[in-house]
Amino acid sequence: MLLDDVMPAWDATRREHRIVDAQPRAVYSAALHADFLDAIRGNPGAKVMFAVRSAFEWVVSGGKAEAQPEPEHLRLNGMGTRGDWVLLGEDRPNEIAFGVVGRFWGGETVWEQIEAADFATFDRPGFAKIGCSVSLRPYGEGRTLLSYEARTLATDDASRRSFLRYWRVVSPFVGYIMRSMLRVIEVEARGPVR
Repeated sequence: MLLDDVMPAWDATRREHRIVDAQPRAVYSAALHADFLDAIRGNPGAKVMFAVRSAFEWVVSGGKAEAQPEPEHLRLNGMGTRGDWVLLGEDRPNEIAFGVVGRFWGGETVWEQIEAADFATFDRPGFAKIGCSVSLRPYGEGRTLLSYEARTLATDDASRRSFLRYWRVVSPFVGYIMRSMLRVIEVEARGPVR
């Protein structure tokens, strides 16, 4: 897997799967074009989770945390190799790997601007890397096993301890959001192939 190349070790991982009634080619196209923000916009439970998280960040910051503007969309298609979320690799039509570096466990989420080429070796203390993969495999006649994996690796022991305390609380919620994203891809796959 591409994800094994850019993040062979991790402190925590979450994997979610969904069987989609569509050919892998259609599901791959859907994964590229689906707007992952629809997993939140069209999901009351997800909206509540993000509202609670924002409120928590505001309280922890003493009312100083500013709401970040929501991007217009978040798609894998067109994801760049420089920025916060970056494309780490693509093996059409089997896998797309992407990732981000930041601090997100202490009450304020801060993403680093990185080059995709630097992701695997990034090791500056005080951060964690999240490497993600959407992978597809044929699953019987006309169906696809769609998998989403997210791995997190802290860059130092203090960050690891803080992240793992945070992870124990948020892991079920992360799984819920990942399953919502897989549903968004499935809905997109029912549309016309691009």
